[in-house]
Amino acid sequence: MASLNTFGAILSHAVALESQLSAWYTRLGEADKAKAADKRRKKLERVRRENVVEITLEPIEGLSADDYALDLSGDSDAAQATAAQIAAAFYADVAPKINVRAAQRALERCGKEHVK
Repeated sequence: MASLNTFGAILSHAVALESQLSAWYTRLGEADKAKAADKRRKKLERVRRENVVEITLEPIEGLSADDYALDLSGDSDAAQATAAQIAAAFYADVAPKINVRAAQRALERCGKEHVK
């Protein structure tokens, strides 16, 4: 079970999640969704770079990467909706646990983009 117990772990998971979605959407021929995932990935990488010095090293508890695992084996609309729901749930769960407001807002925005 991979624990998401630090700011860096959460942001790394978010970047990896968006990278996986971008590659999956590209494979499915969903260019707009792939581009949106790539844009979110870049935004999250920037947030991580810009806020790493502001972060207090308080541990974060109660989050596991296993709870947000994506099943990217399907190609149906239902599979895409499920992946979007998992991503949105991830962002909804992690955003309140981040103690840097700019990073928290970026995570909240990413989550909202998945429920459009």
